[in-house]
Amino acid sequence: MKKKDKSSLTAEIIIDENLPMKRIIITIQITIFSILLLTGCSYMNESERLSFADFEKPVFSDVTVHDPSVIRVGDTFYVFGSHLAVARTKDFMNWTQVASSAAGIHPIFGNAQEKFAETLQWAQSHTFWAPDMIQLEDGRFYFYYNACRGDSPLSAMGFAVADSIEGPFEDLGIILRSGMRGQPNHDGLFYNANIHPNVIDPHVFFDNDNKLWMMYGSYSGGIFILALDPQTGFPFEGQGYGEKMLGENHLRIEGPYVIFSPETGYYYMFLTFGGLTADGGYNMRIMRSERPNGPYYDASGQAMIETKGPPGSFFDDRAAERFGSVIMRNHQFMSNGYVSPGHNSVYRDEESGKYFLIFHTRFTGRGEYHRVRVHQMFLNEDGWFVVAPHRYSNQELLNYTNADIIGEYRFIVHQREISAAISHSVQIQLNRNGTISGAKRGRWSYQSDNRFIDLIIDGITYKGVVSHQWDEDAGMFVITFSAMSNQGISIWGSKIN
Repeated sequence: MKKKDKSSLTAEIIIDENLPMKRIIITIQITIFSILLLTGCSYMNESERLSFADFEKPVFSDVTVHDPSVIRVGDTFYVFGSHLAVARTKDFMNWTQVASSAAGIHPIFGNAQEKFAETLQWAQSHTFWAPDMIQLEDGRFYFYYNACRGDSPLSAMGFAVADSIEGPFEDLGIILRSGMRGQPNHDGLFYNANIHPNVIDPHVFFDNDNKLWMMYGSYSGGIFILALDPQTGFPFEGQGYGEKMLGENHLRIEGPYVIFSPETGYYYMFLTFGGLTADGGYNMRIMRSERPNGPYYDASGQAMIETKGPPGSFFDDRAAERFGSVIMRNHQFMSNGYVSPGHNSVYRDEESGKYFLIFHTRFTGRGEYHRVRVHQMFLNEDGWFVVAPHRYSNQELLNYTNADIIGEYRFIVHQREISAAISHSVQIQLNRNGTISGAKRGRWSYQSDNRFIDLIIDGITYKGVVSHQWDEDAGMFVITFSAMSNQGISIWGSKIN
């Protein structure tokens, strides 16, 4: 595929010597603009558009792991989730189910009911909630597990260690408890669910200075962070519950996950807002900080520590939804629709620099049925992550031209509201002259050297990235874009032709 050389574009400009100089300049300017418009400002002919005809159709196999937390071991990726569900893959496309529940003899944790009995007894539970797995400097694998009663923040968190990712694991006991009554909590005060955390959903990570942290929490008093000893995996003494990142008065926010980006120098915290069920409005959001322990801010500059429910309130989604930059919520292009996508983890491939978002989702018309999904992410011009519209299919990004991008798209807006409503796609057109028409109107521009795209729609600027992906609905590879505004709203486009 060969680009046209703009230096080869010529035109004859005829100037009437009897015209005043001002009119000559205006005439030249109009003529040059006409040349650029006709040639498309480096747009290519229709016949020179990128073709995906020879691309191989991807093959997928799916698994069920709620709240998947990812870890790489050698050439294999594992995800560990709620109910001790486990799966593995080598390519993020074809998965193998390792375990589905905590019942019976688990292939990795053995008799988990007996091994982690202290945690289950405290939480008055028979199952486990979202865990995390990390390999520390001693080469061993540290599994942070938790259990919760569910109708109250009566929870406990502990961890176990093994020489191999597939066990056997030795339990090292409980490190945090919540929901206690009539006895001091980890801060030395009586537990108050309005301000203290529900000790679930751990994410353990190294920062850029090789310090070890655990971010955790859900609903109740919010999201907290603790410094851990990298030699032992235990929290350093004297921290209590740690430092609060956001939340208060039972906002429906959970599943923290943090990753450092060497490209931007920021730490990005991913959270899921809303309820996890199909009608709960689960949606993924992002915020960032210069430090692992905050303060974190969303794309509109709001400090996340201000994310609080009104005193005495429970599950006030209107208060929560004002914060955080939305990267994915309920949506449907054609027949393929995600419902309550969330509780994600993130993986960055050091060799390629690619970022992957790993999460679970339900689907339109299928109730509580859920599967693991992986989407690639990109950093936009402002250093915010935007998520590719379709699932990852091992595609390599190409050098797209303006001619590739021109055309009709199915267009989705990921709004802030937390609700069961589904964002259905509408049709827009990205036109040759840089305008947008159809269901939305505005303008667009594209930088082919870095695949950045800017779209101005209804007076709001969205900055994003162009890629190509496998569209399962259409059964073909298509051009896509994903972009985010300074208001923290994301948009997706998937090309029709």
